[in-house]
Amino acid sequence: MVAEANNVRGESRERSSGEKTLDRGFFWLTKIFAFLIAAILVGIALTVAWKAMPAIGEFGLGFLFGSAWNPVKDQYGALPMIYGTLVSSAIALLIAVPLGLGTAIFLSEDFIPLQIRTVLVFLVELLAAVPSVVYGLWGIFVLIPFVSRPLGGFLHNILGWLPLFASEPAGPGMLPAGMVLAIMILPIITAISRDSLASLPPDLRQASLGLGATRWTTIFRVLLPAAFSGIVGGIMLGLGRAMGETMAATMLIGNANKIDLSLNAPANTIASLMANQFAEASGLQVAALMYTGLVLFAMTLVVNMLAESIVSQVKAKY
Repeated sequence: MVAEANNVRGESRERSSGEKTLDRGFFWLTKIFAFLIAAILVGIALTVAWKAMPAIGEFGLGFLFGSAWNPVKDQYGALPMIYGTLVSSAIALLIAVPLGLGTAIFLSEDFIPLQIRTVLVFLVELLAAVPSVVYGLWGIFVLIPFVSRPLGGFLHNILGWLPLFASEPAGPGMLPAGMVLAIMILPIITAISRDSLASLPPDLRQASLGLGATRWTTIFRVLLPAAFSGIVGGIMLGLGRAMGETMAATMLIGNANKIDLSLNAPANTIASLMANQFAEASGLQVAALMYTGLVLFAMTLVVNMLAESIVSQVKAKY
């Protein structure tokens, strides 16, 4: 009996040592994966920066404020494309964030039976699987003729005195591109916001209701602040998708390298510019296109840093 007990204790010690070894191995494996992702990111940034060095040396920071894009004369400026990228992404967020957050609340609360909610969740997530070129074709044949032009014309007739709606809709432009981008980022914002709300402890909801708060007070004063970091993460992922979207934006934005305050006018984005010109580019034009890619990379980095700052402030508040 004593020998058997010693054997059991020995097996227990041996098992414990193996588990510790597995734990250490798993720790180092995940650490290697984390540093590998960082190394890939840094490698991409350095590669783009290296390819952009001729344009950086030729134009410097003036590239960010120039408006001319003339490959014949080797004159390049990225300001119209930066403007188009920011404005189209802002339009997408203005449309997608309220819709996505409202849909997430609707799908995470018991407003409808579970069977219907499951179908709706599947349909929302199915939007993310639609190829961007399909969105572009839908925008050309459905959105512009039946939505964008009537809406743009209405806004021009009512608010034409504002610079944002000063021009009449002529087909592709900033507004239809922003609307399609909103549809494309909607499933990302909805899915992540819903998961953030669904992962909250049930005690939060029960405690708020137990203190006499209404259902809507509980949602807006308790649940949304508690899930704020996840919601902001979803919004930032959607913003990154909108800023980097290529095919749908190229097909709908009009590809005009100019700054026009009117949302009905054609414009351009950094991703669309690279998609349109990279195949035929040569010499300094390639470096200029890589410079625009580096600018887009930096813009995405700044947006993520800003989001992290906002999340930290909200966490400190609550």
